[in-house]
Amino acid sequence: MAPDRIEYNRDVRPVLAENCFKCHGFDKNARKAGLRLDNADGASAPDKDGIRAIVPGSLVDSDAHDRIHSSDPDDIMPPPKSERKLTERQIAILDRWIEQGAVYEPHWAYIAPVKSDPPAVVDPAFVKNPIDRFVLARLNENGIAHAPEADRATLCRRLHLDLLGLPPTPAEVDRFVNDASPDACEKLVDALLASPAFGERLAIYWLDLVRYADSIGYHSDNARNVWPYRDWVIRAFNENIPFDRFTIEQLAGDLLPNATMDQKVASTFNRLNMTTEEGGAQAKEYEAKTVTDRVKTVGTTWLGQTIMCAECHDHKYDPITQRDFYSLGAFFADIDESAIGGRGPGTLVAIGDGAEKLKAFDARVAVAQSSLKPDAPGVAAAQEAWERRSSESGVEAAWIDLLPVKAAGDKGSLLVIRPDATIKVEVVGSPVVDTYRITVNAPPGATAIRLDALPSDSLPLKGPGRAFNGNFVLSEFQLEQDGKPVAIRMASASFEQPGYPASKAIDGIADRSDNGWAIMGNAGKASSAYFALEKPLADKGPLTAILIQNYGDNHTLGKLKLSATTSQAPVEAPKSFVPADILALLKTPAAQRSPEQKTKVGEYYISIAPELAQARKQLVDVTRERDAFDKTLPRCLISQHTDRLRTVRILPRGNWQNETGEIVQPAVPHFLPQPKVEDGRRLTRLDLGRWFVSRENPLTARVFVNRLWKMYYGVGLSKTLEDMGSQGETPAMQPLLDWLACDFMDNGWDIKHIIRLMATSGAYRESSSAPKNLQRDDPMNRLLARQSRFRLDAEIVRDNALSIAGLLVAKIGGPSVKPYQPAGYWENLNFPEREWVADKDDNQWRRGIYTWWQRSYLQPSLLAFDAPSREECTADRMRSNIPQQALALLNDPTYVEAARAFAGRILREGGKDPTERLTFAWRQATGRAPSGTELITARALLDKNLTRYTADPKAAEELIHVGNSAPPKDAAAPELSAWTNVARAILNLHETVTRL
Repeated sequence: MAPDRIEYNRDVRPVLAENCFKCHGFDKNARKAGLRLDNADGASAPDKDGIRAIVPGSLVDSDAHDRIHSSDPDDIMPPPKSERKLTERQIAILDRWIEQGAVYEPHWAYIAPVKSDPPAVVDPAFVKNPIDRFVLARLNENGIAHAPEADRATLCRRLHLDLLGLPPTPAEVDRFVNDASPDACEKLVDALLASPAFGERLAIYWLDLVRYADSIGYHSDNARNVWPYRDWVIRAFNENIPFDRFTIEQLAGDLLPNATMDQKVASTFNRLNMTTEEGGAQAKEYEAKTVTDRVKTVGTTWLGQTIMCAECHDHKYDPITQRDFYSLGAFFADIDESAIGGRGPGTLVAIGDGAEKLKAFDARVAVAQSSLKPDAPGVAAAQEAWERRSSESGVEAAWIDLLPVKAAGDKGSLLVIRPDATIKVEVVGSPVVDTYRITVNAPPGATAIRLDALPSDSLPLKGPGRAFNGNFVLSEFQLEQDGKPVAIRMASASFEQPGYPASKAIDGIADRSDNGWAIMGNAGKASSAYFALEKPLADKGPLTAILIQNYGDNHTLGKLKLSATTSQAPVEAPKSFVPADILALLKTPAAQRSPEQKTKVGEYYISIAPELAQARKQLVDVTRERDAFDKTLPRCLISQHTDRLRTVRILPRGNWQNETGEIVQPAVPHFLPQPKVEDGRRLTRLDLGRWFVSRENPLTARVFVNRLWKMYYGVGLSKTLEDMGSQGETPAMQPLLDWLACDFMDNGWDIKHIIRLMATSGAYRESSSAPKNLQRDDPMNRLLARQSRFRLDAEIVRDNALSIAGLLVAKIGGPSVKPYQPAGYWENLNFPEREWVADKDDNQWRRGIYTWWQRSYLQPSLLAFDAPSREECTADRMRSNIPQQALALLNDPTYVEAARAFAGRILREGGKDPTERLTFAWRQATGRAPSGTELITARALLDKNLTRYTADPKAAEELIHVGNSAPPKDAAAPELSAWTNVARAILNLHETVTRL
């Protein structure tokens, strides 16, 4: 039967949206017969024959009434070919609505929520806070009684699983059960909200929305560094960062004034989209994919709208236009990124202690650098004396070519020794980095070694390097004689690429790509580097030159030659060691040099001055220390603004190849309240973030609290978490949803406040058991006459088992980890080929939120329990119940190992008697003692397995050695194996993996 008083949003809109709007709705391109039923004007407008679909108050004059009651297939609506049919109740609703005046209302979700007064109800035992007044009033309207409060043990376990994603210990259950204070529940909730595990639990939900993963998704699905963002989300929830700030920092943390590193890491949200590194990919296509991905994600995450449906045409059911779609995507046109290609290691992330330590290192580097500046005490005078000696010296060194006796590359490069003492590098394989070891017989008394980088027609741009641009980078040049290093005093070169002087080839830093001698700008020509020795070579033993080249991308030498000199020219600066351009500048009086020339001469002098050798060494040492620490700090892809804005245009039918569409500027959907912007400037991501959490926005607060409600009550007040549009579900209790949204905003977008409110309500405390009449009258529990019961999320199923077993490692944050996974599961991951290497240390037993998230090959245990691939935004995980899940719980190495560890606990902590041990096990897993029937069944299983493994000790040994953790040494294998199988059964109980 239809309600007595019809409400459009509650009763009529769902019927029209489901059955009529596709052909008679917002999308003018899909509209049939020119009839529009989504607003009053369209519905009551006469057609060419003067017929009106709806005449308010008159069924006789309303053509819609005739059509929905017709039996003629040519007249009935919806038409048979639509495969839709109105129920008798829906027809009655439409008839009564027309009779009552056919009053249209704006869609409920687009009207700002109002905080109405909670209804007056009487039930002191049930009402704990305003939530309960709304719930109880609705139950009273329907003549339904609420369920009794759950027993204390169940409630304690429910709160732990909901707020922490971990089960309580029996001691925690007992403490709560025995707490007779009236605020026992509130105290427990407060303690759980203060736990570091709270942030880990809540972050699971958020990471689904933002499609967080450790891989890029498309094609080769290679890795990328984004885990610091995951840790930021956990930290933000634990620190209770207000949701408005939480939102703004993710969308535009990099645009905030004086943005902190934390805020920049938050902006990684914008970089979590799917990308590709495929060589043949079209940049324009992936730019379009990126726009679509981001619009869908922000539209679903903050607005709860299916905005992605407007990618190719105006939305068929909601007032979302194509312009809205692409205008929302234009907000992200300022992010500095490539549409295709590698994502690199990301930006250095120094947070907390890491930031302080890095700051201290930088201070030490600055002090060391200060003594190597032209204005440092004594430097100017010493430089003046050096210039005078250098310009007066006329000594030229004689160089002797050194014919190598042996030459090879560590990475496979073939070094061919030629009769003229040159070496030509022939590539074997594709070594992109290499270290050359060249042994020569140097003359006794040699004071310097010269390295000539020589051009060759066979090299790119004639070389002398093997890189595509003819360049090379000599990361480090070392000499050895008799197995001992030969000290090099200074280095210079005939040509030096800016930022890559020869002096960097002897600074002891060989593993940085931005360090060493290079010659970009002199490709195709010879360049020479001169290495002056600390003291002349002894008259014995061959000399080995070690050329380390770690830049990558084939930046290695292609043709070279070594020479030596025994010149005894002045040790300060023999002319032969001074580059030609410096010698030329020395001929110009210092007073007549330009500032750039003065800087160039000064920097060169500082790099070779003997009196500054100790200062240079000190700088090298502290820089090396800093760089070593730098490598221990994480990198992360973050958002970085660029003024080179990408063009975003409306794509006709979503076709990325069609560039005829209108170019659009950033704008929010036109049908929602608009942001206030001064001077007509272009809107930014910062404006977007602030608009999402403005009081005028009717959606964001509703969307967020509705999803929290689903977490703690099993289903949202509006069931469709991803869609608050016309195709979504009208809230079962809209006044309650609106009250929560307003209360959330009124309390400063305080996440813990709103969760505390939900978790301490009488409705939350209800039993999840439902009598038959309630299952019949409210099968989906939309009236909340009881609590919901549901299987735990995939990560929590595993965390629960590890916690019960005593294996769980509670470390917060850090790089993603790799638990057990079947061999060969990644066999089709190519470019490059990869193999999953399971962790063998404590990382094996970390919480599931830290598991490596490979989009194209999700870790099988997560997949088995319905975790999403996170290829796109997921607002509501599905929950299946299939046999494979039981097989995973029984046979996955994680759960077998957990059962074995749990068995060890049972034997060690559960007492001596089997009944005591089974009671201990049951309480650990479920929070309660077993029933008599359960004890009998479990005891029979134990006895059966004791008999089996006593007769087959080999099978017992195999079972207890599954996994990396070692079995207890003091337990007999047959007994431990028998209890392991009992533990497997307990961990597989429906109750163990279900939140009741």
